[in-house]
This record gives sequence, structure tokens and C-alpha cells, in this order.
Amino acid sequence: MRFALAVVLLAGALFGMRTEAALAVDVLRSVGGLPPHIVGLFEEPLAFQRTPDGLYYVFDRRGHSVYQIDADRKAARKIVEIGQELGRIIQPRGFDTSADGSFVVADSPKNVDRLQMFGAGGIRLRGFNLPARERTAAITFGSVVMSGIASVRYAGPNLLISHPEGGALFTEYRRSGFPVRSIGRLRDTGHEQDHDLHLALNVGFPIVDPTGGFYFVFAGGRPIFRKYDGDGRLLFERHVEGTELDDYVGSLPTRWPTRRTADGELPLVLPAIRAAAVDATGQLWISLTEPYTYVYDAHGDKVRTVQFSAAGIVSPTNLFFTPNGRLLVTPGCYEFDPTAG
Repeated sequence: MRFALAVVLLAGALFGMRTEAALAVDVLRSVGGLPPHIVGLFEEPLAFQRTPDGLYYVFDRRGHSVYQIDADRKAARKIVEIGQELGRIIQPRGFDTSADGSFVVADSPKNVDRLQMFGAGGIRLRGFNLPARERTAAITFGSVVMSGIASVRYAGPNLLISHPEGGALFTEYRRSGFPVRSIGRLRDTGHEQDHDLHLALNVGFPIVDPTGGFYFVFAGGRPIFRKYDGDGRLLFERHVEGTELDDYVGSLPTRWPTRRTADGELPLVLPAIRAAAVDATGQLWISLTEPYTYVYDAHGDKVRTVQFSAAGIVSPTNLFFTPNGRLLVTPGCYEFDPTAG
């Protein structure tokens, strides 16, 4: 009896050790970033990125502007300003930089979805408007729109945008605006009879994997991500799970609330995910609306839970891996070493 009890207690102790290890959180502390006198220029920095030539860019959503910061991080200048005309931006939603040093800004002058590409000095290179589409529910976090053109990402010389109203999870466009292909079947939501809600639950983040293929992370509803190969074939699907998501998943409604918009009553879908990015090794980093980030390996297995610490705990609105392997995070425009912790 005593031996049996000892075995049970030992097993319980070992199980407890494994549980504690599974729940361990790596705290990454800031190793740098932009100095306060530069960060103070921005009203709401929604993206902080670096191009291979060493220049930094900050997308200031509320300021309707883009700033360029020199490689020494000593000076900043506004290179794209507010305005509806070509070469300026109004109601901006999305931003991304490319390997050739250019960048794209997605904005909405007079509710028209527009994408403009700029050179390193802020000179407009080209751009195009997306055709008017059927209404679809916007997923927002606070005042920030996360759906539609806000999801724009570079894929080599092309652009990726999530707009499920087109019948696929995301579409690849040439810089001329010509659609190359659409990738990803819409997921089953159980709300197919409610067209607007079904589309809103298929909004997400398309991301290029530098080791090959694409990831797609669903922003709202039950947290899930998918991996596709370079030809757009589905490789696997994984649920995003963890104790930090229990409250969100447990509170998912069976009947979704609505809100009144200019297009009428649309479903109110709150996001589970705020940002996502892939590092040079193919690991997927997913930042929750709670101040935690999950890291998944190339097989889709969760390998880390991370928190970012700078002037307090940071809840990322954008993640960006630099060519030298550092991780840039907004808000705050901080830099982290992702291998630490």
C-alpha cells in the first residue's frame, strides 16, 4: 500500500513539474529601440520596421503619416503626409516594407480601398484601387481596423491581402493591381446562413514564410492558423490554444451581437489575435489580444509562450523580424532579441 501510494505521489509530482514547464512564460526584455525624443513624434505608431539598407520606418496611423529614421536612430523625418491626393494618405489602415527598400501603405480616401507603393525617400512609385466589394464586417480592436486592406503584406514583389468576400482567404496581387491568384478555402464556421458573420470569421493575416509557403492566421472567432505551400496547397491546420485564451474561447457567443454602420447592421466580431509574423527559421509568432505571444515551430507545434517587457508589459500591435534577426515591436518602437528568455 505504501509503495503504491509512493508511486502515485511520485507520478503526481512529475506530472506537476511537466505542467509547470508547459505553462512557463519567457519574458523578453527590450534590448533597444527608438529613443524617446523620436517616439514622442508619433501619435499612434502601428508598425516599426527596418529595411535591408538599415533605414527604419514607422507607420503612424493616427497621424496619417510615415516616418523614416536613419540607421543610427538619431534623426527622423516625415516622408508621407496626410491627404487624399496621390502620394499622400488618409484613413490609413495597413503598412509593410519590402526587401528592396520600398514600402506600401493601404488607406481609404472617401471609403475607396487604395494601395500606394513608395520608394525609400517617400516618392510614390505606383498604386492602385481595389474594386468596390460587397460589404463585410470589419474586425476592429479599439479604433484600429484589422481586416481587409489592413492585412496587406509583401510577398516578394507582390502583395497579399485578406478579403474573404472574394471567396478565398487571401489574394495575391501584382504591384500593378492585377490579381495573380487566390489561396485558401474559407473555413466552416457554422454560420454560413449569416453571410456577413461567416465572412467576418474568415478574416485574418496572410504571412509569407521565408523558408517557403504561407501562413494564414484567423483574427477572430475560434483561434486557428493554417500553413500552405508555395503553390497554395493546404499543408496543415492547427488550433491556437492556451490558458491565456480560455476566457476568450469560453465567451464566444452562439448568437453574435451587431452594430450599426453606414452599411446597416453588421456583426460585431472581436479579435483573438492582434499581430503575427514569421521569423527566419519558419517559426510563427502569434500575439494575442491579451499580452502574450505564442510561438509555433515549422510543424505547427507550440514551443514557447512569450511576454515582452519594456516600460512595463507590451501588448504588440505589430511584429517585424529584421534582416539581422532582431524583433521590432509596436507600440513603443522597441527592439528585442527573440533568442533570449
